[in-house]
Amino acid sequence: MAKYATGKHAKAISDRSGMEFPYREMVREWNGAFVHSSEFEPKQPQLEPKPNTGDGIALRNVRSDRTEPATTVRIPNNGFETYAAGSGVINVFSPGHGLTDNTTYRFRGPPTTSAGSGFVYSNPQGFDGITGANLAKAAGYTIRTGRYKNDARDASSDYLTSNFFFFTVDTNTATSGNIKGGGYGCSVGPVTIEA
Repeated sequence: MAKYATGKHAKAISDRSGMEFPYREMVREWNGAFVHSSEFEPKQPQLEPKPNTGDGIALRNVRSDRTEPATTVRIPNNGFETYAAGSGVINVFSPGHGLTDNTTYRFRGPPTTSAGSGFVYSNPQGFDGITGANLAKAAGYTIRTGRYKNDARDASSDYLTSNFFFFTVDTNTATSGNIKGGGYGCSVGPVTIEA
């Protein structure tokens, strides 16, 4: 194979500008052009874009979503309030309850333990002529979201529908009306929840 000269004193013509430069200062561009190092232009990155691939459609180690268990919603201390004397309507204050209008729910008192039975719910405390056993009726009551006043449902604001609901007890009526009660630790939830 032939040996090339070093070009120590040689001159070369730039393919870009047509000017004469020392041969040793010349470089070859990506497109094959023989240019001086001051004229060199690197290849534009957009000429060779990275390939786009499709988005991933599944994860490698997945588990199916679990079905959330039914839970109860806590009612604040003495959150029940009778509407009026001789009425069975009970307004309930439960901030952010998330309950569904026209759905049947069961009321429960505070959880406790019983010999032989284990964990059980006791009845709410009775008040204003309404017994705790009637509040905690096993079949539950159909609730309406909002607050009962002026003999009608008031669901005029988001505050009322998300923080209040009411129901009508079926065997007792209030003695005085506008009395709060029920005690501490009461809750409301699906009828199917067992202690």
